[in-house]
Amino acid sequence: MMSASRILCWAPAVLLAAAGQLLAAESHGASHGPAHVDLWKLANFVLFVGVAVYFLRKPAVAFFQGRTEQIGRAIAEASRFRQEAEQRCAEIEQRLASVGAEIESLRRQAERESASEYERWRGQIQADVRKIQEEAEQEIAAMVKSARQQLRAEAAELAVALAAEQIRQRFTAETADRWIQTMARDLARRAPGMS
Repeated sequence: MMSASRILCWAPAVLLAAAGQLLAAESHGASHGPAHVDLWKLANFVLFVGVAVYFLRKPAVAFFQGRTEQIGRAIAEASRFRQEAEQRCAEIEQRLASVGAEIESLRRQAERESASEYERWRGQIQADVRKIQEEAEQEIAAMVKSARQQLRAEAAELAVALAAEQIRQRFTAETADRWIQTMARDLARRAPGMS
């Protein structure tokens, strides 16, 4: 690629070569009209271009250099943006590649937590069942004990009633007198000083 300063340096040489071509054409073809007018136009144009190149060369070179630097900076920035985008794209692709593994890891963790929660609930339920069974056994034992006590009390009442009935049947007036005499003798023997 040719720089702007080289283009500006070669422009007058090209214009002079074109002027030479016009002069040669003028000498061959005078029949086409006044060639001196074309020669003055060409000289005027060459003078204009020469003055323009002389005065605009430095600003044009500075403009083109500034523009070249600006384009270079834009290219560098675009390259940096491209590298960042490629890096982000690689990170996203890596994340996407690891999403399956991450999902599998989360699924396994959820299964472990679920199994752990199941075991915890199972243990809690078993403890509750044991507690209910123990309470039921204690309640049954208390009810059996109470029933036995009631049965004994009723059996005792029945035994006393039966004994009382048997005593009434066997106890006569004669038996009552004998018992009273026997009791009086027993009391007399026990209390010798009480007479």
